[in-house]
Formats: sequence, C-alpha cells, structure tokens
Amino acid sequence: MADVAGEERFLGIVLADPTVQAVLARAPGLGVGEWWLTAGVLFQTVWNELTSRPPGTGIRDADLFYFDPDTSWDAEDAVIRVGAGLFADLPVPVEIRNEARVHLWYEARFGVPAAPFRDCLDAIDHFAAVCCCYGVRVDRGGRPEVYAPHGYADLFDLVVRPNRRLAPRHVYEAKSARWQQQWPELTVVPWAEAGSD
Repeated sequence: MADVAGEERFLGIVLADPTVQAVLARAPGLGVGEWWLTAGVLFQTVWNELTSRPPGTGIRDADLFYFDPDTSWDAEDAVIRVGAGLFADLPVPVEIRNEARVHLWYEARFGVPAAPFRDCLDAIDHFAAVCCCYGVRVDRGGRPEVYAPHGYADLFDLVVRPNRRLAPRHVYEAKSARWQQQWPELTVVPWAEAGSD
C-alpha cells in the first residue's frame, strides 16, 4: 500500500531544493527515454532538512540514471556531453550514467560481478543501503513521480541499513562511515546485524 503521506513529505523536502529543481527541469533536454534523478542528492537533502543543516551540505553530486540498450561508451559519452552543458552552472556535478552499461564495469570497480539491470528502477533497487533507494523524475506534464521501493521509514528515522542485493560489505561500510561523519545523528545498522534478504 502506498505511503501517500510519506511521499508528500519526501517531495515537499526534495522539490524545495534548488539543485533538485534544476536537474528535474532540465533533464528532459538530455533527449533520453527513461531517466531518474537518484541517490545522494535526494536522501541527503532529506537528512539536511531533518538535521537543520543548510541545503547542499555533504552532497557531492547528483546522480542521473537513464536506460539505453546501446551499451557503447560513445553513446553514453554523447549523453554526458549534452548534460555537461545543461547542468554546468549547478553547485554539484551531475553524474549521468546509462544503467544498461553498469554490469560492464561494476566488478572492476567494486570487486563483485553484477547482472545486467532491466531498467533504471532495477538499478535503484540495488543501491548499497535501503535509505538510498529513491528516484524522482517528472512526467510529460511536469508532474513529479517517485520511486521508493522500501518506503520512507528508514529515511525519516535517519537509519542506514544494508541493502544486500549487490553492493559488497566494504562498499556499504565505507559509504555509511562517510555519511555518519557528515550526519552524526544517523543510526548505522552494522552489516553483520542486517541479515540477508
């Protein structure tokens, strides 16, 4: 059952952020089909609001996922170049990635193989922590759409819990340690206590 109140609260916070607003307004200009704004710029914007920190605190980038069956580097690079122009004036870089290509480089970067993702939502489902699994985009009428497969409880309770679908322990622990340094109010659930899905 949909958490309408949680979604409204989430959107009220993230859509008030100028960087989120700008990315959502400009992303259709990339000319790709399916796309989602994801990860840190969303959940960390919520953390900043909940902990009374200035907007943008601790946010390193804005992740923008799209999905294109053309898994060539040249095709992805062409979209990244368009994005470089669209988002050049924003206070953080917008990291654009074709999620259809992730399995080609994931093992070299993180040490474990990844199966190809089916779409952007499948990619969001595989983030390292439950509180990271959010996506926002706008439809053709400019209305926001949210993807929140685990709901909002961990996010609003400032809980970081492993999502063991793909990311290995060392990735989760490195990310959660960095986040807890920036937001000491977070409760980090240790990998060993999280159990398996």
